[in-house]
Amino acid sequence: MSLALDINNLNFRYAEQTKNCLQDFSLQVETGERFGLFGPNGAGKTTLMHILTGLVSFNNGSIKLLGNELNNNKKSLNNLFGFVPQDFSFYQELSPVENLNFFGAWCGLSKPEIKKRSEELLETLNLTDVRNKPVAKFSGGMKRRVNLAIGVLNNPSILFLDEPTVGVDIQTRHAIIDYLKQLNQNGTTLFYTSHQLHEAESLCTQIALIDEGKLIACNSLPNLLAQHKATNLEELFLTLTGKAYRDSHV
Repeated sequence: MSLALDINNLNFRYAEQTKNCLQDFSLQVETGERFGLFGPNGAGKTTLMHILTGLVSFNNGSIKLLGNELNNNKKSLNNLFGFVPQDFSFYQELSPVENLNFFGAWCGLSKPEIKKRSEELLETLNLTDVRNKPVAKFSGGMKRRVNLAIGVLNNPSILFLDEPTVGVDIQTRHAIIDYLKQLNQNGTTLFYTSHQLHEAESLCTQIALIDEGKLIACNSLPNLLAQHKATNLEELFLTLTGKAYRDSHV
């Protein structure tokens, strides 16, 4: 079994907090999976995503990306993964081409590589006609596609996706999900989190649920549904995490 992601006994809390966001957290994701991580607000999903992509440092536990220890190889691993965050990660005043040129150079691609890859992505994500227009003038769906293009510019072996379709119309959502499936068929491992549970049922081959910083379930969706006598992912989610509000504290 080849692992794209191997997390062992990860514990983490922010300096201002007294309780761990992640507690003895262990998770393995096989190469080639379309893996979904789900949980209530405050469960630890975003913190974990930020740790995995190097935005937050950790000291307690072990994380390996494609067999490489994350803490020892942060810079060298940047070319192995891509990240599509929930917040837009581009310069609004720049055009798609200018953004792709900037981020391509930032991740170490040569000018010919940036040009070739940019042309491919602009065509695939239907951005060719607006390639030279400021992104600030784009619709939400078009901005999501620019965000996605930047995240996959370096042809990552593993792609981290945090709410990649939030705020888009149904046509854009289907187009993005279809594109992600194609990426996966071409060899990219997907690590995805979202509140779009119906979307997740279509995309994900493996499901993990996290609550209060702990892994509470991990298996294929059919196996989890059968085990907990649930009819869909939403019902499974509520069965395992409850129906109480999770965003009532500040």
